[in-house]
Amino acid sequence: MNTQEKKITAVESPTLYAEIRDYKIAYRSIGNGPPFILLNRFRGNLDDWDPAFLDALAKKHTVYTFNYKGLASSTGSPHETILGFAKDAIDLADTLKIDKFILGGWSLGGWAAQVATTEFPERISHTILIGTKPPGKVNYPLEEIFIKTAYIPDYTLEHEMILFFEPTSEISRNAAIKSHERINQRKEKDPKVKQELWEYYGKAHEDYANDPYGARNKMMTTRIPILIISAHHEVCFPPENWFELNQKLSTAQLITIPQAGHGPHHQYPEMITSYIETFIKNT
Repeated sequence: MNTQEKKITAVESPTLYAEIRDYKIAYRSIGNGPPFILLNRFRGNLDDWDPAFLDALAKKHTVYTFNYKGLASSTGSPHETILGFAKDAIDLADTLKIDKFILGGWSLGGWAAQVATTEFPERISHTILIGTKPPGKVNYPLEEIFIKTAYIPDYTLEHEMILFFEPTSEISRNAAIKSHERINQRKEKDPKVKQELWEYYGKAHEDYANDPYGARNKMMTTRIPILIISAHHEVCFPPENWFELNQKLSTAQLITIPQAGHGPHHQYPEMITSYIETFIKNT
């Protein structure tokens, strides 16, 4: 008799809850292998990761996605500092008895990932940053169209093309359609982050830009391997902000994807996963 269990895919994965002091963190888990915890973007909930990207990572890792405290299906009061967002990953790992793990962050999640990397370096083996910016002040701001679109209450496919893809590229537009279809395959839906809670992201951004933790300087001295994945036309966090630090971040490698936007892992889930796996294997 074949006793091998059917692998749970990202679309099928149930929502679980980690008890952390007086609140609960909602999370999902798929795959087997070294733990890989992912930190989400502005307004992102458990459903906003492309399942093709999660399934690709889960071929070699146990992949964890979660909602920050107080947002979407997690309970409690939301954080007002980026350190609070970062510590959610550590608290989740503690509750699940995970000692050391790979940490990935997309957009705002990339800010939290960098602060977690510099504040809790003993817990993290590798850091993967997607579509994000370094701590502190940066010289290349986001484009106005991103701000106008990011605060629209309900995204359509056209909004997603602007926010996460490259609308001038037919390749990217077609990829956006496929990603949108994959994300919407899920039947068990996670609650959206309520609009009245969006202000907490703004507070976290101000904290991150002021960098009271000295994360920018700590990034320059860390021994943790860091992979930065960006796009040639990033409407949110231009890769030029990383170019300025290239010679100072001794463990960091930067990849920029042509004809892509703020969500390259949704446009090329298998390819981006391949880059991540190669980086982890060789660093």
